[in-house]
Amino acid sequence: MSGRAYSFEFFPPRTPAGRDKLRETWQQLAQLGPKFFSVTFGAGGSTQAGTLETALDIKRAGYEAAPHVSCVASAKKDIGAILEQYRANGIRHIVALRGDLPSGVAMAGELRYASELVAFIRERTGGWFHIEVACYPEYHPQTRYAADEVRNFRKKVDAGANGAITQYFFNPDAYFRFVDECRAAGIGIPIVPGVMPILNFAQLARFSDSCGAEIPRWMRLKLEGFHDDSASIRAFGLDAVTALCDKLLAAGAPGLHFYTLNQAPLAAEIWRRLGLPSRAG
Repeated sequence: MSGRAYSFEFFPPRTPAGRDKLRETWQQLAQLGPKFFSVTFGAGGSTQAGTLETALDIKRAGYEAAPHVSCVASAKKDIGAILEQYRANGIRHIVALRGDLPSGVAMAGELRYASELVAFIRERTGGWFHIEVACYPEYHPQTRYAADEVRNFRKKVDAGANGAITQYFFNPDAYFRFVDECRAAGIGIPIVPGVMPILNFAQLARFSDSCGAEIPRWMRLKLEGFHDDSASIRAFGLDAVTALCDKLLAAGAPGLHFYTLNQAPLAAEIWRRLGLPSRAG
């Protein structure tokens, strides 16, 4: 497993109780020895302060934090101030995203695309940050033509991205095909698959419909058939997602990025089933 990058993603909590629970979650997952923890933000930067607070909490404990930085509906001076805050606190790893336009906001901001954000970060901070970007094996919801997906991804790489994390998916062939297309286009950076453990089907369906991730029909029907039987959903999800991860790693994926939804048990159990190394073990 050497050389592979394993990571976990959180969102900043909004309450003191949520902060305490998240601290317990990342402390638990830290025992597995991931390369980094990424921290998202709310629409339009609404929880940017929470992103910083969570990232610094993780960093103070001695682990690598990778806060998300978005450019949508933001001015360059504000993005620059955020970057300086992270740099002043010794954070050297970020995830650069366009982000979603907040409801009721008409202007996209001075930087319209993630590629422009990456270029801006490099212009302002040189090589200080290791920059991750997003990519979409099943295509971004706003992508009109398949060829545009790799073309847009290539712009982020050319602007200075070091690595990429995919949107989650449940069809491994979508990932393999996408990686092949990227390599054929001269994109050489690591493309780490994003993994979504399955805890709640209604929530998963809502997320998937909004982000363009396909739930295969066989999987959707299985999950729908369990109705409110959360134990069966959990058991099926663990089997299905572990099998997916196993296929990805066996075929040479450079790591895994878990979308935890601030929960430790499912990601930790998938990790255990895969036999991945841990600090605790």
